[in-house]
Amino acid sequence: MIEKTVRYSDADLKKFKQIIEDKIARAKEDLAMLKSSYMNDGNNGTDDTSPTFKAFEEGSETMSKEANVQLAIRQEKFIRDLNNALLRIENKTYGVCRVTGKLIQKERLKLVPHATLSIEAKNRQK
Repeated sequence: MIEKTVRYSDADLKKFKQIIEDKIARAKEDLAMLKSSYMNDGNNGTDDTSPTFKAFEEGSETMSKEANVQLAIRQEKFIRDLNNALLRIENKTYGVCRVTGKLIQKERLKLVPHATLSIEAKNRQK
């Protein structure tokens, strides 16, 4: 009995690879913007402003820096997940659900190219 391997064709994998590489490029640009926004000196020209306003400005600046740090962490994880998807393309396991072993729908992979679960498996988790 010959067991048929379930996987996407090389042509499909090539298309997915392009989608993922484009997403990685955009994600890296977004990450660079986030990092530069929380690493700048933060002096928004408030040196000659009243102390009360300056304290308020610094407080909101700290909150937005923390928010940007959190966004940067999420963006780094997204890039790591996309890079892992590229590895799965290389070893031809991309698009195979790690729970059911079935192919993940192309539409899902186009929207969430780093997905490792089919909708069926994702719904089981709930």
